[in-house]
Formats: sequence, C-alpha cells, structure tokens
Amino acid sequence: MKKIAIYPGTFDPFTNGHLDLVNRSLRMFDEVIVAIAPSQKKQPLFSIEERLSMIERSLRGYRRVKIEVFEGLLVDYVHKKKGSAIVRGLRAVSDFEYELQMALMNRRLNPNIETVFMMPNEEYSFLTATIVKEISSLGGDISQLVPATVEKELKKRFCK
Repeated sequence: MKKIAIYPGTFDPFTNGHLDLVNRSLRMFDEVIVAIAPSQKKQPLFSIEERLSMIERSLRGYRRVKIEVFEGLLVDYVHKKKGSAIVRGLRAVSDFEYELQMALMNRRLNPNIETVFMMPNEEYSFLTATIVKEISSLGGDISQLVPATVEKELKKRFCK
C-alpha cells in the first residue's frame, strides 16, 4: 500500500527549510502532498494562487510530490487523500508546544493518522517565512534562504 504524507502549511513564502522537509519526507513516504492552507489568523503577503504557483515552480521535476490547496479540517483532508501521516517541522523548542497540541487534537479527531515531526537541516533551523519576508522587504540577500523562483517573486513584491 502506498504511504502518503501530507505536509500542510501557509507557505508564505515557501523557503529552503520547507524544501528540506519535502526532501526528507520523500525518504520515508512514497508520495508527499504539499497542502497549502489559506490562513485565517495571518495576513499573507501572497495570495493562495501565487503561493501555489511558486511552490509548483520550486518543485518542478519532483515526481512524487503533489501541491494542492485545502480548506477545512486537516484530518478530513488527510483522510480524503488516503494519507497516513502529517509532516510537521520543528525548528526549536518554542515550536514544540503548539505542534504537540495540534498533533494530539488531530489524533483525537482521527486516531489512524500519525504526525511525524522532523527537524530541518541545521542551516535552516533559524529560518521562518516571516524572517525571509522581513529581510527581503529591507533589500537583504535571501538567495540562500528560498528557491530562486520565490526570490524573484519577493523582489518583485518589494521593489514596487
């Protein structure tokens, strides 16, 4: 049976840390679905369509990766996609409390879906989409932090 993992997030924007977790997930799962969530709490810089496009271009050539947009409960989406796991990244201890609460609630909602916590490569352990947007808005070099397609879109956004 095919092992499918769902990697959810707002991905505003998609970073090299996200890319690192996709690559690590492909070592354990047959297929990874990058599931873009519209954020009700955050004010995204990029529209859902722009995020979808940037991620598709960043992951072009990845045969075992799909990129989709989802709404509603994550566990319902995972079940619909026949997924067995949710992939979540942990950069620091500060991420753990929130992620643990979400994982436990997801388990309560659907005990057949596991949450897999992964640490990014050390070079990305400090990296957040918020930091990338701030550096880019101030004209800083983000070329080592995001895929080239994302860098291009951020430069266009902030050079206006």
